[in-house]
Amino acid sequence: MSSATLVSVTQLSAPSWMGLTQAHIQPIGEHHGLIPHVNTAFETMQQAAQKDHIDMQLASSFRSFDRQLAIWQKKWLGSLPINDIHSQALNTSDFNELEKIHAIMTWSALPGASRHHWGTDLDVYDKKAVERFGRPLQLISTEYEQSGPCYPLHCWLEENAERFGFYRPYKHYNGGVAPEAWHLSYGPISKSIIKQLDLSKLAEQLASVEIGGKQTILKHLDQLFAQYTLNGITQ
Repeated sequence: MSSATLVSVTQLSAPSWMGLTQAHIQPIGEHHGLIPHVNTAFETMQQAAQKDHIDMQLASSFRSFDRQLAIWQKKWLGSLPINDIHSQALNTSDFNELEKIHAIMTWSALPGASRHHWGTDLDVYDKKAVERFGRPLQLISTEYEQSGPCYPLHCWLEENAERFGFYRPYKHYNGGVAPEAWHLSYGPISKSIIKQLDLSKLAEQLASVEIGGKQTILKHLDQLFAQYTLNGITQ
């Protein structure tokens, strides 16, 4: 990728990095989409994995602001469970708003602050291995641990992902997002996007929509973004 081309794909508008538009996204089949350069890198990595008998497929890629907001609202209102770091359902009835926000963000990004909006981040699994395992994919840690169907994929990514420009932003628990062995980010673009994000734009967007915990979110937005979207790491 030339330096000029890299600049062109990292200069995302606020509506793009907040997931309000898909103008930067190349559709992939019926359900997925990525920035074109990221899709090319993914396909190259996918082909290399296939040679090692790993059927790496997309579980999730671009996700819009509205989709992320719908997930947030369902968790806030109780129609979807809020899980702890061990994927066990929490009883949040006695939580204050900030505690509930932190609990949701352990597994679900704040709308507008999800890395999946950018078109650089994706969740992957071994499709054939999961099919042989005989259970639907849940995207939980045990599926990527030694007894799980995606453990060979996990090991392959440990050895090879960086060769194709990908890294795992949620590899380790740093007090924010639970470990996500399946989440990959295309560093040459995502790390550049992070440097240009303007959280005042995100605050304006969140203030304009109906979202559970709005005032508490806005009060703590800088901290929440650093703790969860960036996982407490200086990118």
